[in-house]
Amino acid sequence: MGKKDFRKWALAKVKRAMVDYGMIAGGDRVAVGLSGGKDSGVLLYALEAVRRTTPVEFDIFGIFLDLGFGMDIAPLEEFCRGLGIPFRCEATDIGKIVFDVRNEKNPCALCSTLRRGALNELALELGCNKVALGHHLDDVVDTFFMSLLYNGRFRTFSPNTFLDRTGLYMIRPLVYLGQETVRELAALEKVPVSENPCPASGFTKRQEVKKLVAGLRSRYPDLREKVLSALQTADLENLWPRALPKIGN
Repeated sequence: MGKKDFRKWALAKVKRAMVDYGMIAGGDRVAVGLSGGKDSGVLLYALEAVRRTTPVEFDIFGIFLDLGFGMDIAPLEEFCRGLGIPFRCEATDIGKIVFDVRNEKNPCALCSTLRRGALNELALELGCNKVALGHHLDDVVDTFFMSLLYNGRFRTFSPNTFLDRTGLYMIRPLVYLGQETVRELAALEKVPVSENPCPASGFTKRQEVKKLVAGLRSRYPDLREKVLSALQTADLENLWPRALPKIGN
């Protein structure tokens, strides 16, 4: 597949996810959470590409939360400028809180909660009604297995979620793209990628699950697609009956 055809094929999958789950409507103001990684960079590129080729008018804003790890954001700022997208960098003390003040043994959960709160607050400040995150199909599957293995639940995140506390919608337009497609798009569109400066990077429970899923995919190559299909067609009523209520003692 040539570069042009690959780009068209990948963007078609992004559009399909956006249509399937009603992610974008006319007049939306979408804050894209940027981390400096390939996933959020590709998301920004894809949303801008979709905006140029759809009659639906919506605005895009790039948001980067500085966690205090000293990451160079100049390439990310330049990338946004090249796409004609407003960029906002917000300094936070999240890194200090997680690693110094709280000294969390498993820091990811707290960090995620703090980052999500700060991102939503900034989105509201910018007048946005939606926040877009760069989670892709591998993240859907990894989160499913994490919930199953560590919490004993059949759960993953939703492609489009209404946050009633803020009135924001959280959307994930890349959920139909596998990580290899995201990686190829990042290279093709010269998306700037910075090394993750987080001290916990590479030593998380999610990283363990990623290795497990990679092993399963070596035996079952269509694992991701099967999990996605199972989520889309889940028949929860016939999955397992609830235990009868206890009577007396």
